[in-house]
Amino acid sequence: MNTNWKRKLLIICAAVILIVVAGLGSALLFTEKERREARNVQINQVDFKQLPAGTYTGEYAGGMYKWRANKVEVTIAARKVTAIKLLEHSKSQPATSADEMFSRVIKSQSLQVDSISGATLTSKAYLKAIENALNQAEKQQIICPRSPDFDCGKGQ
Repeated sequence: MNTNWKRKLLIICAAVILIVVAGLGSALLFTEKERREARNVQINQVDFKQLPAGTYTGEYAGGMYKWRANKVEVTIAARKVTAIKLLEHSKSQPATSADEMFSRVIKSQSLQVDSISGATLTSKAYLKAIENALNQAEKQQIICPRSPDFDCGKGQ
């Protein structure tokens, strides 16, 4: 009887382990397309020195399942990005990684910065939203090519 009990326990443990492994495998397969899409997001070069002063908003939709969706506000003064503020983000993202990413962009005045270790895909999502805000500034530059201190973003 004692060996019968041990055998049943072993079978139950093996079944639980099999179910957990199958669940993890399914989760990885389910999310692979989203992760591949996020890995392939291209961050383009933006010439920060050509951007007019103003406050611009940019969004990134976050991919197929919207897990990395975010919205940022970028402030430009005297041809420099001076502030980046996270306006919205999906609940699956830690907002703390945004502050680190934003400070890297402001310090380097470039979107070509290292991503945050362990948050590479989220970092790319933040960078894409910033790029989209800066693209708004570039469009404004075409419409309103004034001095660097003129705030075309507010039309002043």
